[in-house]
Amino acid sequence: MTIMLVSLILGALIAFYFYLTQNYKYWQKRGVPCVDGALPGFGHMLSVTSTKTNLVDFCEKIYKDYKGRSMVGFYDFTSPSLMILEPQLVKTVMQTNFSSFSENAIFFDPKLDSLIAHNPFFISGEKWQNNRKRLTNAFSSMRLKILLESVKKVCVEFENYIDKKLSNVEKTEFELKTLFAKYTAQVVAAAGFGVNGYCFDDEQKGMSFTKIGKTLFEPSTKNTIMFALFFLMPSLNKIFKIRFVPEQIDRFIKTLVADLIEQGKKDKIRRNDFLHLMLELEQSANNKFDIDVLAGHAFSFLVDGYETSSSTMSYIGFHLASHPEVQEKLREEVMTVLNRHGGEITYDGLREMTYMDQVFNESMRMISAIVIMKKRCTEEFELKGSDGIVCRVQPGTEIVIPIQSLHKDSQYWEHPEEYDPERFNPEKKHSNEKFTYLPFGEGPRMCVGMRMAQLQMKAGLATVLKKYRMELSPKTQIPLKMIPSFLQIPKGGLWVYLSHI
Repeated sequence: MTIMLVSLILGALIAFYFYLTQNYKYWQKRGVPCVDGALPGFGHMLSVTSTKTNLVDFCEKIYKDYKGRSMVGFYDFTSPSLMILEPQLVKTVMQTNFSSFSENAIFFDPKLDSLIAHNPFFISGEKWQNNRKRLTNAFSSMRLKILLESVKKVCVEFENYIDKKLSNVEKTEFELKTLFAKYTAQVVAAAGFGVNGYCFDDEQKGMSFTKIGKTLFEPSTKNTIMFALFFLMPSLNKIFKIRFVPEQIDRFIKTLVADLIEQGKKDKIRRNDFLHLMLELEQSANNKFDIDVLAGHAFSFLVDGYETSSSTMSYIGFHLASHPEVQEKLREEVMTVLNRHGGEITYDGLREMTYMDQVFNESMRMISAIVIMKKRCTEEFELKGSDGIVCRVQPGTEIVIPIQSLHKDSQYWEHPEEYDPERFNPEKKHSNEKFTYLPFGEGPRMCVGMRMAQLQMKAGLATVLKKYRMELSPKTQIPLKMIPSFLQIPKGGLWVYLSHI
């Protein structure tokens, strides 16, 4: 009896092993190079999911180990994924043959996560096309000028907040992500929803836009598991059915949106925030009013406007503090443009800050807020690499684009570890190889909110530079080391001293 039981258990274990490894010859059979060391069930992802390494280092190792190859296969748990390593293939996937790779490979169940499921980054097909059109209209030049009025008011609050911290002292230490998160959260509240987010109040009580951002994105064991489930193991989450957006945040946003819409009807005053602009667009298109869709759009404004913008601003601030000569040159441009426009932040003035564009671009090249892009094949397609590798990609296969690795490749960027905004000056930027710089993506699914993000970041940094000097604090750990996470989060934070000029 004992022997029979042991035999059954052993047989079950062997069967389970073969079940977990049944796909692990997938790439070899197709003549595509494959990363060594796939583990049963985990594939190549154990070090990432156990937070022993971060996603950037994981992709960078594969990228360097297979340098000279056009593509390489690996196993995302039990699923075969394909990492493309050369710009021409990136162009093929993101632009030339977009119809065969039109989906971003992340899925949220609308029944569980209706707020984030309506984000244009995660939807596809006709629903994506319709949403894309509406959001493109929402971020037209005319409407950006309207939204800028709310941003300008936040800039005044931002300046007052820093002034208060600097009262009676020569300089004050700030952690940049924390500082800029207050700014971007307040912009989201004002320009996105038309309310006061009280984000510059250090004694916040109850739910706030800053707390929502922290709950969703701050590094924690819970968030690491959540990101792993949604970004690496979406099929597994179809079984567990775990929400990405906590129920109390979902309830807060939907209640707030419903209340604001009702209040707008009573006041009969045209409101110029993003929420009401989207409501106007829905009504002008004669679409049936859907509170979930509208709340989803507003929540997208919050998620995109808070996290990626505050992170990017903190990296820019770090680079400016680390390179005083760049900071001074940028300050001169800011002051020149502001003086030309009567000391006011204006839409045209922000567009004239071309050196700031260079600083932005170089900072985003050095540290990209989005480290990889995952696309899903929707129609069978043959990818041909310059090295002769040919792969007939099947529908459902995930394509991984290692954005940060392309940004730091010495084949495309001279001295890539050096911070040099001149790479993006008007004379040089056109010589940079296409599809090696992808901070906002590329092709038809390029970030639709890019111009709004640039507008709020430029306005916020102009507010800082016109009045304050940034100096690196010894608390910032140099060289930067990223916390093992799915986001780019520097260990120990980015600390600077701010002082009046």
